[in-house]
Amino acid sequence: MDRTERFYKIDRLLKDSKPVSFAKLEEALGVSRATLKRDLLYMRDRFNAPIEYDRAANGYCFGKARNGPRYELPGLWFSATEGYALLATLKLLGDVQPGLLEGQLASLVERLRAVVGRGDHSWAEVEKRVRIFQPERRIGDSAHFGTVAAGTLKRRRIWIRHFNRAEGNVTEREVSPQRLILYRDNWYLDTYCHLRQGLRSFAVDAIQDAELRDTVSKEISATQLDEYLSGGYGIFAGRELAWATLKFSPKAARWVASQSWHPKQRSRTEVDGSYVLEIPYADDRELLMEILKYGVDIEVVAPEALRGKVSAVLKEAAGLYS
Repeated sequence: MDRTERFYKIDRLLKDSKPVSFAKLEEALGVSRATLKRDLLYMRDRFNAPIEYDRAANGYCFGKARNGPRYELPGLWFSATEGYALLATLKLLGDVQPGLLEGQLASLVERLRAVVGRGDHSWAEVEKRVRIFQPERRIGDSAHFGTVAAGTLKRRRIWIRHFNRAEGNVTEREVSPQRLILYRDNWYLDTYCHLRQGLRSFAVDAIQDAELRDTVSKEISATQLDEYLSGGYGIFAGRELAWATLKFSPKAARWVASQSWHPKQRSRTEVDGSYVLEIPYADDRELLMEILKYGVDIEVVAPEALRGKVSAVLKEAAGLYS
């Protein structure tokens, strides 16, 4: 822990607690008695910190403000640990969508690199040791992402040209962006679509062109967004929900039992070790793909319509190998 970090640590301890003993400060900072005394004296003399010794409580605390400049530690600062965590987050976002953080946060990144550079490891070491692998990530045009992000943050409408992969056609529409969602390493835009006059979610990588409008976005409450766009499993939205009951083999249960598929899921473990999961869904397309991924280690118990779809797809797939 470097000296600046110790100053902030002392500041937090004296603000958050009753009088703190010298021994407790010494233990928290991991320094010698002589170093701690120098730190306390430096904070009083250089930062005008109102540090006082309470004889009755046998500890140090902040007293009344002293004459002279107001006590204040310098600038925005992070501990080395906090710096590493934030820099790793910035790197994650930068890798997820190149260009997302350029410009707006460049100066902050440089300041954080300087903070981390004073510790045991440099920023170059963080970059070397942090790796992010995204095998299913789809690459879109970063310029369109920037327009979408700007409209979302500035609360302005966007004109988009969007490719519908399911139907194979392109549509043009004006939307009021509500929020950006990073889901399974891909970005989606939750919007109010003025063409369809309703809530829609668009894959950002499927946007072929985007232009920012001067018109203010139509605002939709978070409750409405969650009700329509987050009510069921997966990225496909809808108000009408059904419940799927899935039974996993004891082998698959070792992994699935620790996973969260949906905030409202219900689950139980059977006597034989199998795992039963119940989740709501509005559209079965993504759920169907997820079920097929588990092969013989999953059975759709209900509803019958979903069970029938899985059966039909498996029979068709088996026909390719007959």
